[in-house]
Amino acid sequence: MSPLDLTCVGLDEAADAIGDAAFDAAIFPHGTFLNKRLNFAYGIEKLHHGGFMSTTLPFRSLVVFDAVMKQKSFTMAAAELHVTPGAVGQQIQKLEEWLGVTLFTRMVRQIQPTAEAMHYWAAIRPALARIQHVSEQLRLSQANEVWLSMPPTLAAKWFAPRMVGFLAKQPNISLHLGATTAMSDFERDRVDLAIRYFDGEDASLESALLCHDEARLYCSPAYVKEHRLRTPDDLVRATLLHTTLQPHWRCWLQQFSHLTDEQIDAIPSLHFDQSLLAIETARYGQGAVLSSAILTEAELRDGSLCEPFECRLPVTKGYYIVHHKGSALRPAALALKQWLLQVAQSECNN
Repeated sequence: MSPLDLTCVGLDEAADAIGDAAFDAAIFPHGTFLNKRLNFAYGIEKLHHGGFMSTTLPFRSLVVFDAVMKQKSFTMAAAELHVTPGAVGQQIQKLEEWLGVTLFTRMVRQIQPTAEAMHYWAAIRPALARIQHVSEQLRLSQANEVWLSMPPTLAAKWFAPRMVGFLAKQPNISLHLGATTAMSDFERDRVDLAIRYFDGEDASLESALLCHDEARLYCSPAYVKEHRLRTPDDLVRATLLHTTLQPHWRCWLQQFSHLTDEQIDAIPSLHFDQSLLAIETARYGQGAVLSSAILTEAELRDGSLCEPFECRLPVTKGYYIVHHKGSALRPAALALKQWLLQVAQSECNN
């Protein structure tokens, strides 16, 4: 066999080791031939076993490894990457051979990452996230789209009624809204802007205040009448609706009522992890809730809720619009941020 023939065989073997056609088509839809040429450009070394291995780190195997570590399953990683479990296994094997260590212990219907795999993933995961983030930013740098994340109650109660104003002003911008209580990870998640309820202090974020907050008491007019709520002391006869967003009932009652701690502890309570549910419960006459004013506008307007006492407890948190400090906003995201600040300035801070 001539040297040229030997080189061609090495290229074919290296291409086969990369993975099946389904994997190539899913992960690098236009790069199969290019990657074969790149392998040639970087060099193929003949090992003493008689096989051929690229001296270049198999980057696509890292993508698969990251997915497997996140999903803790070859099958689920394959679903995430839209390839076959066999292709995932092949890529993991390729990475193991390149590193010279075993990354997973294979068992019946499950895998267990080795200590080497855990340490390796911890070391490379930030870099992979950064590559993904920068690549997405470059790919979408001129896209007329914007991804916005915010808490579900704020999305339903405050943003949704106003969203038409932004779309009317910017009809060419495609808006993607995510309603979640989870903190957005600007390094890993597809998100340009987020509205967070916090104190505004985060060194990694650019934060702009949308609205200060305070704890206000709301209940239905019928509930006020039924429980004869004339002063805050009368809440001893009520049911207190607690939320994770406004966990301030004790402070509110200590400041505005004459109730003792023992009396406060004896008041019946319900607890909610979503303010939306607590507000609805109050609207149906099942108790009194502490909430932000911007979350109860519709109910106050239609009369289903009222504020029986103008006793408002200042809190240290507020609604902030945030984005990653290290990344410039794309034009579409900047337009949305400016619009949100204009709306907040005209409404929340009046």
